[in-house]
Amino acid sequence: MSVPARSPGALRRRRRACTATLLLPLVLWLAACQRDGSDDAPPARGAATPVEAVTLLTTHLRSGDLAAFAQDAATPDLLPGLEVAWREGRTRWPLDELPLSAQLPAVLAALNAPQAERELLQTFNRQFAGAEREMRSAAVALGGFAIQYLEQGGDFSEDERAHYTQLVAAASEWAGAAPLADRDRARDTIAALVAAARDSGIGSDAALGAAGMQAGLTRLSPLLTAGKRRLAAYGLDLDQTFDSVEATLDSQTGDTARVRMRYLLAGRPVDAVIAVERHDDRWYVSNFLRHAREAAAVAAPVPGTP
Repeated sequence: MSVPARSPGALRRRRRACTATLLLPLVLWLAACQRDGSDDAPPARGAATPVEAVTLLTTHLRSGDLAAFAQDAATPDLLPGLEVAWREGRTRWPLDELPLSAQLPAVLAALNAPQAERELLQTFNRQFAGAEREMRSAAVALGGFAIQYLEQGGDFSEDERAHYTQLVAAASEWAGAAPLADRDRARDTIAALVAAARDSGIGSDAALGAAGMQAGLTRLSPLLTAGKRRLAAYGLDLDQTFDSVEATLDSQTGDTARVRMRYLLAGRPVDAVIAVERHDDRWYVSNFLRHAREAAAVAAPVPGTP
């Protein structure tokens, strides 16, 4: 019996659908972490105190305002370079801070495909529907792998490593009991994410880059908000997590300080120490600022080179 040949376009659509559907349960358990935009980004504000450097960014995550997050996570001198690097496709900071950010272009393409909702739902029904045991086993296994990676490798500071290890453990525990293979939830989630992606007007990584950092982050707001709402339907209420954050000053020496942050993720306590630093009398989270510097400093590719 011969198998009918598939056109390259059909194969690409199938791969996009599979990628987005496969990512759906992963994003649901790994993702733990906008306003009117224009080409001229407003000046960064930073925070007045070490503790506020942490709570201010938490407030922006709570409201889904990544444009404001970017303005307060980087010093003003970095923003023009970040905007240029973003438009040239050399960075997607601060989206780079999120888990699975490298898969964002594939997810955007899949969610904006002409028959996205139908294709994604078919893929889910074929590969995941009713597979509760397999999904839970995969969640536990991936959680263990992620923790091992955090403990043994990766470009993380010690504070990041300690924080992210707790975060992944809590998310993995949640995923082990979450109804990730439930058909009704998947149908509602796919419908919500497809609608939000189309509302954003961002259908590809190229469109995201063309919009610029501030405007691009603003236009992603509907998708990010929809994602948080759908996570809550699976029992992971990130807004509740952000509301539970308690930040206190642990120590301060001159222009550097450490802030202790405690919060609940899926009912599990997380206790982390966040390094912050002062520039021009404003305070910033050190790791985010370091990543922003690295993103702004990435050299532009030489024309004609791969």
